[in-house]
Amino acid sequence: PPGVGKSTWAARLADALDGHGGAAVVPMDGFHFDNEVLAARGLLPRKGAPATFDVGGLINLLQRLRSNAEDAVAIPVFDRALELSRASARVISSTTRVLIVEGNYLLLDAPPWSRLRTFFDLTVMLVANRQTLRERLVARWLDHGFPPEDAVAKAEANDLPNADTVLTGSVPAD
Repeated sequence: PPGVGKSTWAARLADALDGHGGAAVVPMDGFHFDNEVLAARGLLPRKGAPATFDVGGLINLLQRLRSNAEDAVAIPVFDRALELSRASARVISSTTRVLIVEGNYLLLDAPPWSRLRTFFDLTVMLVANRQTLRERLVARWLDHGFPPEDAVAKAEANDLPNADTVLTGSVPAD
């Protein structure tokens, strides 16, 4: 779920594995639809919910990475400070042996998300209790300059429902 520490854990794992043939993180968040697209679809207040991602784009990227037919593949990365995805923000070499795909909905048991599982050799789910998630999510929005009442509202109206979706709608991890 959001706020559990996926990005931190994935980055540390990639660093630890880097001496064993190379590792790279592929963040699902790079496939957030742009705010203008979300606004046109009436989804901007729910940014981060499953419907606010380009799942097909993520599937296509994973196909490219798995085929390993290119010397390098550029991937999008979400910039939390700007609240947008930056295209081609990271490049993954064909010599990279381990890819750590990180994101909320990778194990979601609903199409089109369920199509992702064929790309994973091993799955892991990090969990935390709801109060810990709430505290981390509120702190995240406070760190981004939100007033306290707005940070709480954003966590409770969007992030925690997204956490519930992950926790109740995902298949078990390995």
